[in-house]
Formats: sequence, structure tokens, C-alpha cells
Amino acid sequence: QVQPVESGGGLVQAGGSLRLSCAISGMIFSIKEMGWYRQAPGKQRELVARITSDGTTNYADSVKGRFTISRDNAKNTVYLQMNSLKPEDTAIYYCNAVYGRWDWGQGTQVTVSS
Repeated sequence: QVQPVESGGGLVQAGGSLRLSCAISGMIFSIKEMGWYRQAPGKQRELVARITSDGTTNYADSVKGRFTISRDNAKNTVYLQMNSLKPEDTAIYYCNAVYGRWDWGQGTQVTVSS
């Protein structure tokens, strides 16, 4: 069973940076369009960044210019570099396929203090 495992979250001051990683088991990773999602307290989960199998990326307006998604197909891993973090970025971050999602992993908590 495919299970994403997210890591790299933490507590950071506004303006700081974090790099999230997500390891995916299984051999189907390289063909999947992958995404980073986040869920803030009391809000619905939202897709903030996505990357196709050939590396084309797309971002939500709220993170455009600050976040960068990338992938290493040889390592079955997707990354999210987050710069210029804001308190409103505070959320649990998850990775998953954009289409045909697997069960959600535990996510990784990102807390940005003002």
C-alpha cells in the first residue's frame, strides 16, 4: 500500500525558511503528478503546489514566488522549499498525488511565529 511520509516541518519565525520532504513507496511515483497540500486549523485542505512527471510546476497564488516544489524520481521523493514564510502559512502540510490520491500520511506541522 502506498503511503506518503512527510518530514521537515517545525517552528520558524516569519521571514524564515523550511524545506519539506515527502518519501513515497512503490514504483509508480515517477508517472504521478504530485502535490503539496496544507490544512490550517478550521480550514479545508488546499493544494498549494503541484509538479508533473516532467517537472512542470504550478502554485496557488498565496505561495507563488515564495515556495518551490521539486522532485527526485530516482529517490521517489518530492520536496517543498518554503521561503519568506508568513504566519498564515501555519498548517499541517501533506503530500499526495494530484489525481488518484492515496491514503493521506501523517503530515508535517509548520508553525510560523510573527
